[in-house]
Amino acid sequence: MPRFYVTTAIPYVNARPHLGFALEAVQADVLARHHRLRGDRVRFLTGTDDNSLKNVLAAQAEGLSTAELVDRNAEAFAALREPLALSSTDFIRTSRDTRHRVGVERLWRDCEQSGDIYRKRYEGLYCVGCEQFYRPAELPGGKCPEHGVEPRPVAEENWFFRLSRYTERLHELISGGELRVEPTARRDEVLAFIRAGLHDFSISRSTARARGWGIPVPGDPDQVVHVWWDALANYISSLGYGTDGPHYRRWWVEGDRRVHVVGKGVARFHAVHWPAMLLSAGAPLPTDVLVHDYLTTDGHKISKSAGNADDPAQLAHRYGTDAVRWWLLREVPRVGDADFTSARLVARANEELANGLGNLVNRVVVMVHRYREGRPPAVAPEQAGELPAACREAPELVHEALTAFDFRSATSAVWRIVEEANRHVERERPWELARAERAGDRAAGRRLDAVLAALLTACRALAVQLTPFLPVLAARIAEQCVTLSDSLAQPRVLVRRL
Repeated sequence: MPRFYVTTAIPYVNARPHLGFALEAVQADVLARHHRLRGDRVRFLTGTDDNSLKNVLAAQAEGLSTAELVDRNAEAFAALREPLALSSTDFIRTSRDTRHRVGVERLWRDCEQSGDIYRKRYEGLYCVGCEQFYRPAELPGGKCPEHGVEPRPVAEENWFFRLSRYTERLHELISGGELRVEPTARRDEVLAFIRAGLHDFSISRSTARARGWGIPVPGDPDQVVHVWWDALANYISSLGYGTDGPHYRRWWVEGDRRVHVVGKGVARFHAVHWPAMLLSAGAPLPTDVLVHDYLTTDGHKISKSAGNADDPAQLAHRYGTDAVRWWLLREVPRVGDADFTSARLVARANEELANGLGNLVNRVVVMVHRYREGRPPAVAPEQAGELPAACREAPELVHEALTAFDFRSATSAVWRIVEEANRHVERERPWELARAERAGDRAAGRRLDAVLAALLTACRALAVQLTPFLPVLAARIAEQCVTLSDSLAQPRVLVRRL
């Protein structure tokens, strides 16, 4: 069976989670569940980026120790598993997990042995929000393009990684598709960045400037490993890279797909810096870097620092897991930002989940009980027509869309079943067939059996095809449509209007 390893980026824990990270976590979860449904072996990693100066400064602002703030907020990220129905198989914390430090140290030494780590004095403009240096040409109006603030001048002696050495190789890997970056617009941006010339980058900070928080540089306790080097290593440190653990070979070296799901703001680190580090260490590269755009509120990026972030756990508590996941998967385009409001979430849930899907399943189960005493008709489902075609074609259409990292198209392939089933009800009018059957029309009775069988088959197909997207609701649909003791369960409301 193919091995599919999927990860999210690990977020800073300077504050509680926001909906932007929920988007990434749900997208990765859909991919993990989809590949399990296809029979693949799947490992799904998420976690938290604890070793950041942002976390140190946030703790100071709250009057807490860094460890106290990091522990508190990391727990909030770990706790998203239930409200978002995440099926992650591993969760790593870079400040607490014993696997991580040895992996970071091993990666450092491997790159050092390749001659790609050296020390020099550096002066530059540093954005704490991004945790990176910027060149003046990268700062429109002198401000960070992500955070809209002026980076601070920093001068110190640090360790550097020889990124420039890998310019041609990275361009070749990405342009040739060996390292796949999706969507195409994001791949083109990465290629343009590489063509403009790659510069070596700083991979350490003085222990004093890091306030003593972080992993010490091997052999140099006066420096700590920079947060980006530290964070990127989690994808293999979690697999036991530092100790040659069996998971590293199983999932990274011998895995079929190694997939990173990340936001566009960190695409450069995952598609350029991280592959270069792996090339230096002699390790396999990721196979896919899948990049999503941002969620916004009133046109402004949702972020912890902007103070415009909705708590995804609270949204799920208020509106339900299904409603939150469905909005994220149906509304967010493959390319381009999506503006979030609670009203849009409610409208989408009411129109599609309650009125469309929930009403369909309820009508079908009620009709089977009303017209056939709850016993599904023992007739073979029809193969011709739009409804059977929608059920038959959905699995491959979903797979093609998710392979292209297109969640809108994937959910549309499933939603076509709902639309065709509702059209089938209105076209066939089973209540009229039932009335004719009671009047002695046997042909109407046979047609009613065929109609109910087709609709029940469609509902069962929805229970399967919706599993990656809405696992909670899909399980409820399956319970309604399963036959126990020759009869369906009693009908109940699956989705209530918000």
